[in-house]
Amino acid sequence: MLVLSRHRDESIIIGDDIVITIVDIRGDKVRLGIQAPTHITVHRQEVYEAIQREGSHRAVAAAAVPAVNR
Repeated sequence: MLVLSRHRDESIIIGDDIVITIVDIRGDKVRLGIQAPTHITVHRQEVYEAIQREGSHRAVAAAAVPAVNR
């Protein structure tokens, strides 16, 4: 893991087209602004994990349905 220090209004650039900017710092919370192309999905980790769990549940449910009903 790369660890970088940034101040408010400073940015980090990933590749050629993703920019992460420190928008605000309040106590132990940091607000980030993320500029990325529309084909790149950006989620908070807990949202991403929920999406992955939902996809897994759907895959298991689909596998449980007999092939005749598909």
